[in-house]
Amino acid sequence: MAGIWPGETQCVAMLSFDVDGVSSWIRRNSDHARLPSLMSMAEYGPSVATPRILDLLEDHGIKASFYIPGYVAETHPEMVKEIARRGHEIGHHGYMHEPPATMDAKEEEEVLKRGIGILEDLVGERPTGYRSPSWELSEVSLELLAAYGFAYDTSLMGDDAPYMVDTSRGPLVEIPTHWILDDAPHFVYAPAAQRTSPMKSPNEIYEIWSAEFDGLYRYGRSFNLTMHPQFIGRPGRLLMLERLIAYIRSYPNAPFMRLTDVAQMWAGR
Repeated sequence: MAGIWPGETQCVAMLSFDVDGVSSWIRRNSDHARLPSLMSMAEYGPSVATPRILDLLEDHGIKASFYIPGYVAETHPEMVKEIARRGHEIGHHGYMHEPPATMDAKEEEEVLKRGIGILEDLVGERPTGYRSPSWELSEVSLELLAAYGFAYDTSLMGDDAPYMVDTSRGPLVEIPTHWILDDAPHFVYAPAAQRTSPMKSPNEIYEIWSAEFDGLYRYGRSFNLTMHPQFIGRPGRLLMLERLIAYIRSYPNAPFMRLTDVAQMWAGR
C-alpha cells in the first residue's frame, strides 16, 4: 500500500451531486413555493442540469454519487432511474431536505424510512449511503443509520479521508466533507430567499478546488466534491468542472470512485 490507499493509489477523487430541486427551498420556508422564479431556478437542477451532468460524466467515463431527497425522487422518477441505469450511486438525502438536527428522533426515523422506501421502489435496491441535508446530523443520526443498514455517512468534517465512527450496532464508515468543497457557498444567489453569495466566477472556484486537490493529493487523502445541479449545472460552471476533471486526471494514481465503493473499500481494510 502507498499510504492509506490500496496499491499505488495516492488520492481518491469523488464527484457527488445533491439533486435538491425545490425541496431545500420549500423546507426552509413553505412560502417559497409561491415564488415562481425561485422555484424555476430550483427545478432547472433536475430537469435541465442533471441530464447534462450525466452526459458529461459519461463522456469522461466517471461514475459518481447522487443524493436525492425522496420528494424529488417521487416527482422525477425517470431521472432517478436514468441515474441508476448509467451506473451511478443513488444516496439518501432526506425526504423534503430535512436537516436531522431540526427534528426529534421519531420524525427523523420516519423521514429516513420514507426515503429508503421511495428510492428502493424506484431502483430496486436500498441506498447504502446517507448525506445529511445541510450537513448537520442529530445526536441519534448515526445510530439510526446503523440500525437501517447504511454502510456509510458523508456529513461530518472530522478528517480529510475516510474514518470510522462508532455506534451501538457497530462502526460506520464516515466519508468526510467540507464547505470549501461545496458549490453552494460559492454560487448560491437567491435574493427572495435571503441567500446572496458573492456569485464568484468559475475561474475563482477552479482555483480553490484545484488547490484543495493539490493539498489532498500531497498528503494522500481524499477529494470529496459536493455539487448541486441547480448551481453547478449552469453551462459556464460545467465547463469549469470539465476542466477540473482534466486537471485531476493529469495526476497519476488518483482514480475517480463512487462514495459507496470507497466505503466498501474502507470497511474491508
